[in-house]
Amino acid sequence: MLTNKNIVCPENLLNIAKGKGPVKAVIVNAVKKVAIESAKQAVEANLITPLFVGDKSLIEKISKEINWDISKYEIFHEPDENSTAPIAAKLASEGKVKIIVKGHIHTDVLMKAVLKRDLNLIGKKRLSHVWHMTLEKNDKPFIITDGALNVLPKLETKMHILKNSVDFANRIGIEKPKVSILSATEEVLESVPSSVEAKELTKRAKEEGIKADVFGPMAFDNSVSEKAAQIKGIKNAVAGKTDILLVPNVEAGNGLVKMMIFFMGACAAGVVVGGKVPVVITSRADDTQARLASMAAAVVAL
Repeated sequence: MLTNKNIVCPENLLNIAKGKGPVKAVIVNAVKKVAIESAKQAVEANLITPLFVGDKSLIEKISKEINWDISKYEIFHEPDENSTAPIAAKLASEGKVKIIVKGHIHTDVLMKAVLKRDLNLIGKKRLSHVWHMTLEKNDKPFIITDGALNVLPKLETKMHILKNSVDFANRIGIEKPKVSILSATEEVLESVPSSVEAKELTKRAKEEGIKADVFGPMAFDNSVSEKAAQIKGIKNAVAGKTDILLVPNVEAGNGLVKMMIFFMGACAAGVVVGGKVPVVITSRADDTQARLASMAAAVVAL
């Protein structure tokens, strides 16, 4: 069942990012080949100008192995993995970089540094994560949020997640995105809390004038398949035409994305938005194409 399909970075996302780049990006604990290779690809695509944080000797050794001369780029020597994140966050706070890119470091360690109040990297918005999903190089993207950062978001947090994802959709050229608030049912059932919240989110989105078609609760099949929606008699602006899928919790989003990656060969471009600098959060298992796409998504999110 696992796919052997090669993951392909989407050209539409790259092209939008190229129009805004290159921007300064710090690669946090860049001590693995995949982190440096993807940074090289992002430089070649005119997306970023990199700064590296990590063990200098390892970074230079890996760069030589892949035939990349990084002598003109700044390296902040820090051999301790957990100490690399505060350096990167401080660089962002001082305006020396516009994007933070996760290298070989745990997400919670990196985000803990980013969230330090004294660095002023977060404003009034709640940070959230978006995944820009595609299968082929010219696919229409499918956005999934939040499957990486907010574990079990309450209603107010979901409103921030919704607004952040709509803003990201606007930046990739979707003027009025169709947003499905995911549940396991299309009916509002007290026994399914996500369905109750979905109804309230739909109501609030309308009241606040969010420039998107927002509807929930919706099950996954009716969100993405017009045929499934027709069979069930579900008629609304979102059914079968979803641009953004807002999931009820991190497990739903994370599982869905990774199923698309491992079963379908999807390219998952992931970035944390809503703060003063986008933060690229990739899995340590992600290949270079997914990392390149994630950096493109971060440039677009600026």
